[in-house]
Amino acid sequence: MTALKQQQLFDEIDILPIDIKTKIVDKILNSISPANKTIDDLWIKEVNKRKNDIEADNISLVDGDEVFKKISQRLK
Repeated sequence: MTALKQQQLFDEIDILPIDIKTKIVDKILNSISPANKTIDDLWIKEVNKRKNDIEADNISLVDGDEVFKKISQRLK
């Protein structure tokens, strides 16, 4: 693909609505690293477990900023 054609493609992408852009990104990522249904199913199971734990107050949540602050302190 020539540099001019690449630039034309990029220009076209720039004006697309976000939902189409995300579909393009998904398509590109899947072409680089195809989805693995087994792994996806395991992640869905884990997400649902964590969601249930949060809703049942079985775990305590920590603010993300606090986590990064503690990490930063440890690395100093």
